[in-house]
Amino acid sequence: MKKSTHLELVEQSERVSLYSISFEMDRTTEFERFLSKFEEQALLNEDYQKILYALSIILDKGALERYFRPEGKMEDNLCALPIESGKIRLFCLRISDEILILGNGDIKNTPKYEDDAKLLGYALDLQKFDLLLKKDIEEGIVTIEEKILTNVEDKQYYI
Repeated sequence: MKKSTHLELVEQSERVSLYSISFEMDRTTEFERFLSKFEEQALLNEDYQKILYALSIILDKGALERYFRPEGKMEDNLCALPIESGKIRLFCLRISDEILILGNGDIKNTPKYEDDAKLLGYALDLQKFDLLLKKDIEEGIVTIEEKILTNVEDKQYYI
């Protein structure tokens, strides 16, 4: 069964816009779900703070490629934070230096995220969304104007 989702603007700076996907079933962005999962866990606080620090740098300098760990296939935009080792992974879609879509993540207990059902699910959701968004951009339905994705406010995607 396909899930209905849309894109929400999370935060914007002079250099970058941060978006997150939101599933219609719970009306919470994936990034909000990630934050609420880890903000109270003292044992993982250092890893959580690394991710928040990386996001603060991204807001200041842009979503530059060097800030991310490539995670997907060559043809998709899937990446993760933090770039250095840690127990927590936050999956993202890096559309450009100016546009980043934040997903969800979890504790990485396996050598590869593909070996963990929960992490794989978060990654696949973003990869499916990435394909649909790329198609809309190619067809001119969604456009990129500097750091803004236009015509996504009311657009529903089914992944």
